[in-house]
Amino acid sequence: MDKISTHISGRLKQLRSERRLSLDELADKTGFTKSYLSKIENAKKVPPIGSLARISAALGIELSQIFQDDSLDAEADPQASVVRATQRRSVVRGGTTFGYDYQSLGGRFPTKRMDPFVFTFPTELGEDVFFEHEGQEFVFVLSGQLEFRVGDEEWVLRAGDSIIFDASLPHRGRAVNDDAKALVVISSDDSEPS
Repeated sequence: MDKISTHISGRLKQLRSERRLSLDELADKTGFTKSYLSKIENAKKVPPIGSLARISAALGIELSQIFQDDSLDAEADPQASVVRATQRRSVVRGGTTFGYDYQSLGGRFPTKRMDPFVFTFPTELGEDVFFEHEGQEFVFVLSGQLEFRVGDEEWVLRAGDSIIFDASLPHRGRAVNDDAKALVVISSDDSEPS
């Protein structure tokens, strides 16, 4: 396993322990099996972002807290959090189950209700691969073209296009070419509507 996977597994174990939850209790809260959660915590399985969103909701935390590195030097105060271009970190690499690459932009804003990422999308994706999680998702295409599907509808999105949707609906994005990147913002389900 790469060091990102090892970080995620250790971080999940730490966060679960801090909340004094057993694997059985976390399994009940997430709907995942104890065996699956154990494999994640022991770095034997790399979960997709949708599974991590479900686990973070069960732990009562923001998704970005799973990826948080205490050594990250993001500038944060109660009013703002700055993440410099040189501090952006890949939180899940192309070694994840489906080939997505996530670069966290969120920093350590204490009352954050969204998780912003730069996604690089895979060009190959199995027909049955879809994601579902709490909250809403906003996607702004930075470069390339994406085939993007939400529920039964599908669109081709190009640089400059955007989409916002209920993330509890099955959704997926696939790069049409090799240079498809997008800003993706995932809001938590308790965000106040604006």
